[in-house]
Amino acid sequence: MKRLLSLTLAAALLAALTLPAAAAEETQDARLARVTAQVKKTLGLDTEAYETFRGGLNQGLAPVWGLEWEGERRSLSVSALEDGTIVSLYRWEYDPSPGDVWAAFPAFPESAGDGDREIAEGFLSRVLRAGEAVELKDREGDLSLGNSSGSSWSGTIALNGLPSPLHYSIRVENGVVEHFDRDVPEGTAVGGVPSPEASADAAKAREDLEGTLKLQLEYVLDKSGDTKAVLRYVPEKGAHNFLVDAKTGELLDLTELEAKMDQGLARNAAAGGVAPTAMMKEASADEAGLTKAELEGVAQMEGVLSQEALDKALRAVSAYGLRGYALTNASYEALPAKEGQEGKVTCTLRYARTEDGERLTRNITVDAKTGTVEGVWSSAPYGREKKLTEEAALKKAEAFLKTWRPDWDLTLYGQGEQVQPLRGSDRPDWPFTFARKVNGLPFPSNAAWIGMDASDGSVYSLSSSWDEKVTFDDANGLVSMETALDAWAGTYEPVLAYRNVPQKLTKADPAQAKLMEQGMEYYYALRLTYALERTEPCAGVDAKTGEPVREAQGSAREPLAYTDLAGSVAKADIEKLAQYGAGYAGGKFRPAKNITQWELVALVSSLRGGALEPEAVEKEDRESAYYDAYRLGLLRASERDDNAVLSRADVVKMLLDAAGYGPAARLGGIYTCAYTDKGSIPAEGLGYAALAQALGLASGTYAGSRTATRGEAASMLCRVLERGT
Repeated sequence: MKRLLSLTLAAALLAALTLPAAAAEETQDARLARVTAQVKKTLGLDTEAYETFRGGLNQGLAPVWGLEWEGERRSLSVSALEDGTIVSLYRWEYDPSPGDVWAAFPAFPESAGDGDREIAEGFLSRVLRAGEAVELKDREGDLSLGNSSGSSWSGTIALNGLPSPLHYSIRVENGVVEHFDRDVPEGTAVGGVPSPEASADAAKAREDLEGTLKLQLEYVLDKSGDTKAVLRYVPEKGAHNFLVDAKTGELLDLTELEAKMDQGLARNAAAGGVAPTAMMKEASADEAGLTKAELEGVAQMEGVLSQEALDKALRAVSAYGLRGYALTNASYEALPAKEGQEGKVTCTLRYARTEDGERLTRNITVDAKTGTVEGVWSSAPYGREKKLTEEAALKKAEAFLKTWRPDWDLTLYGQGEQVQPLRGSDRPDWPFTFARKVNGLPFPSNAAWIGMDASDGSVYSLSSSWDEKVTFDDANGLVSMETALDAWAGTYEPVLAYRNVPQKLTKADPAQAKLMEQGMEYYYALRLTYALERTEPCAGVDAKTGEPVREAQGSAREPLAYTDLAGSVAKADIEKLAQYGAGYAGGKFRPAKNITQWELVALVSSLRGGALEPEAVEKEDRESAYYDAYRLGLLRASERDDNAVLSRADVVKMLLDAAGYGPAARLGGIYTCAYTDKGSIPAEGLGYAALAQALGLASGTYAGSRTATRGEAASMLCRVLERGT
């Protein structure tokens, strides 16, 4: 079979290579043979080990060939353009090692060193085209635990020395590139890559771009969880993004161009999906034998109105537009108390009707004891006839909100595309956002979101967020808008780069003609442009100081650090764990402290991310950590004893069980070890002791019955995590 495949492919390759230059059109098999030969040459592939081969063709913006080789316990997939440019590669080979047994338990990754980097760089030098370049950057301060020993890089592809919107990713494992994919201009944009020479003046481009910046003054919460709102100049709601064409100096409204492109997609878009709904909860209660907590839960339903009563109250309000709708379901849900608010019961009533063969739904959530409406969401086909103008819908929305929440002082904050930018013109509703008004200024953290049905003016959607506990800074001593705009503009620099910019399509280009046949009038093209960019995120300008408000970078995780490791023999191991975010929160490790079951559970749970401070932890976090421990096999739920002090043998057993060694450790009569106290090791623990010696968890004296310390547990955990390195 392998020989026949080689001969067949060779014949096709020969035919492809001997085609006359003036041939009118290449046959599909000749095209496949030519692309396959080019791919093999580029990658230096030896495919003799594979038994089958097949090729497929995807005719998108540009033809992309999919090449598939398969053999016994191995496969190779490559996608390539017509000229042989490699777009993606995926290589798989069966690994007979028992690594799958430990898949749930992480390991320290092997150091990539220069070997993996050299392999990746060599591969990229073969597959990147003239004018394309990438820089392999290692992420700093973001070490993570995993189960494989490979090295990965990802980033953007520079074109002609300039930034571009094209991305790539590559992974090297066991000395070979096992995964690679990239964007190609042919697959993401029309028209090719322009030359990198800029004709427009950069200073003029900056001036034009700064002239498009717009801010608005509003109240914001400085930090999440704050209860005091401050005044800040922030980017204007719905403001457009602009670029400057680096060849002509033309100011481009990117937002408007993308809207024109989206209109082509919207014409044939499917109707929107139905919002998630809660499942009907049915339960019967017998007070006999119920616990106090259960009785309290039952009592919470006291005074709840029936679905008939709630339905009647809703139908009495014409704004909800329920005429013709049938009640299909009602579900009650008891919500727990939180942050000073009492628990309550809600009821979601679901309605449906059919119009012109289309199913329409409306779902309304109410307080089940008072009938107060808390939310509305609906579904209807996109593209329905709009019998209501946006102006009329706005008036209806304002009138409804005054009736629904007469005590709320609201101001219009956004409408239409500003609220729901996708397929705005074809939506079945007119969406609006109303923000809380304080001192004549908006506070969008407290707001109501409402959509009015464009066919009959009823409430299509409704939700809100409101907190009466918030206090507000006074509106005195504010800097001017001009001062704020100057400060805001100063946070930017004009950057020359290739960017995807929608352009009007033409039938003269075959690829663009295909898009026009699908209803598109605009599509992305690479364009050399200037745009304002900044290196640090900025949330706005402080309205009283006039200073830009820098946002904290959500970058690499801060490694754990401890102040109490001096003199500890486990210091190096504890610090190694800390580099990967594993350990204890709070700044102290207490390495000499005897370790309890809960403390070991907390330590192992931190391998998944999120270190805890065992002495000060919420009940919910403790339960989550134990759940992780059960899943890993560290212990069974029946063995839970939070305060139990663990021996060294206990820690060894729990860690080896979690790492997948338990079945092997429990095999009897096959183990021996060289501990000085091996005679005192019980028979049922000999396998664990022997494996502990082999992996370096213990040496010299086993001392299995002695109480283990936190430091010793950390060192043992390190040895387990090093098992694959």
